[in-house]
Amino acid sequence: MTDQMTATALLVDDEAPMRDYLRSTLATVWPGLQIVGEAANGIAAIEQADQLKPDLIFLDIRMPGKNGLEAALQLTQYAQVVFVTAYNEYAIEAFERGAVDYLLKPVEPERLQKTMGRLQQRLQERRAREAQSMSVASAANLANNSANNSGQHALQSQQMKEMLQQLVQQQMKQAQPQRQYLRWIQASVGNALRMISTKEILFFRSDDKYTLVQTEQAEYLIRKSLKELEDELDPDEFWRIHRSTLVRVTAISEVIRDFKGKQMLGLKGRSDKLEISRNHAYLFQQM
Repeated sequence: MTDQMTATALLVDDEAPMRDYLRSTLATVWPGLQIVGEAANGIAAIEQADQLKPDLIFLDIRMPGKNGLEAALQLTQYAQVVFVTAYNEYAIEAFERGAVDYLLKPVEPERLQKTMGRLQQRLQERRAREAQSMSVASAANLANNSANNSGQHALQSQQMKEMLQQLVQQQMKQAQPQRQYLRWIQASVGNALRMISTKEILFFRSDDKYTLVQTEQAEYLIRKSLKELEDELDPDEFWRIHRSTLVRVTAISEVIRDFKGKQMLGLKGRSDKLEISRNHAYLFQQM
């Protein structure tokens, strides 16, 4: 493959220095590549791609307004898309599928050279198919070839669209703020305020007015209700096993039945047992 192969490209990045760097580096590794436009966001990229019809689009992911993943859903109909990103959490493995490639910022010339080789090969294969189609003398054969090419392109476009939609959904989930669960319990001890890490707590048990906080070393009384605690604690860390009891999962040592057939829960380092109500027995069906 020759570096003098001609092609056109659109650069899309909200940082002008990054566009400048890409332009100069591309000029070195692929002299025959003509940069026909630049855009700073996804909306402008779609507009320019529609006007300029570039062969390639180098596309950043995190940009204001319409981001790169969202824009790519439309841009792939115009050109081969190469993602350029500083973030590797966007399923980088998926970008190595046949229709796209990726570059991780800061872009290294050696990695860019490899990408250019792949892109040149794809462009050459596409142009060869187009030339072959144009040279077919038979109208019937031309129609069949066109239909086959269109069907193949439609399948690739649909696969790419589905992949990009999955990545957009993944990005939206990652963008959502993670819920912050309660990590410390405040308990009054005389005139002092004790801060108790939830990692120290074995279980909570409530009565009419107070909730008992049990650790390995001591027990404390707080005025926060069990319902409030259940809403504020990590559900993967604390399970409700009874209407009056929340237990830390990692403190559980065993589940047994007493002489009356009730399920009882044993805790590490303690001899007393906690009753499991029938409504919560399902939690321990696999134990």
